[in-house]
Amino acid sequence: MRPFRFIAPVPRWTGDLAGWRAAVRRIADLGFDTVSVSDHLSGGWALDPFVSLQAAADAAPSLRLLTLVLDNDFRHPALLHKAAANLDVFSGGRLELGLGAGWLADDYTASGIPCDPPGVRIDRLTECVDVLAGLFAGGPVDHDGVHYQLRGLVGLPEPVQRPRPPLLLGGGGPRMLRLAAQRADIVGVHAGLGSGRLDAAAVATLSADAVAAKVDTVRDAAREVGRDPADLELQFSVYHCHVGEVRDLGPGASSFARLLADSPALLVDSPAVLRGSVPECVDLLLERRERFGFSYLNLGSDLDAVAPVVAALAGR
Repeated sequence: MRPFRFIAPVPRWTGDLAGWRAAVRRIADLGFDTVSVSDHLSGGWALDPFVSLQAAADAAPSLRLLTLVLDNDFRHPALLHKAAANLDVFSGGRLELGLGAGWLADDYTASGIPCDPPGVRIDRLTECVDVLAGLFAGGPVDHDGVHYQLRGLVGLPEPVQRPRPPLLLGGGGPRMLRLAAQRADIVGVHAGLGSGRLDAAAVATLSADAVAAKVDTVRDAAREVGRDPADLELQFSVYHCHVGEVRDLGPGASSFARLLADSPALLVDSPAVLRGSVPECVDLLLERRERFGFSYLNLGSDLDAVAPVVAALAGR
């Protein structure tokens, strides 16, 4: 059984650089292993993943750095590799590279980037993974694909982590989960977001039975290519989290949390919900690791509330 690791999202950008750096240091002081950043172009999202993670790396030298996750459509793999390799070098080997096929329709509409059907986006991501493998191997890389063509490109600089930084592939549908199981080091198990929006149908794919089926897909796909499912680290995010007294959602609650709160069945059943006292939450996470294999966890942005749970499970 893998020991627990805990992820905290990077602090929101408010224009106060000193305060932002102090908030990153507090993440480390509270005992989290990793700071993560997502990748959006709309909805008021301000942070570039690579620049913000380098700033976080400088502020807190103990933290791992995770992109959770990058939209593959926003970057050519040659530029993605260059940024990732640089961040791994300048952080002393702390990057974990998380990729997805893209999902949020508003990002595509706002930026004018074409939003192809999910199958095309997954095809493109699969090619990107192939290209990245070659570039991290040092190259020169020749690639003649449907979506990318490279000629003699050498992957520089060499990363600190060899043969490459750990790769996380995240998604909620069978095809993405199979790709992740067969190619990634870390599998991010997520809601099904093929519609391009977050709605009740998406969060319904976070019921306990639906999540168990996703994990079964991962394990079966790993075995098909001769991988031991136990070698994969499974990442999962808890979106509705109340440690201690259960209370109403505050104004800063995520859309995921609000949708989960609207479903009494999911509040009782979903592993994306964590509610109870510190001992109760600790027991729940131990039970879920046993059932689903989830050991790499994002417990949301209320870090002070979940810190006692993190402390209780650190190293276990």
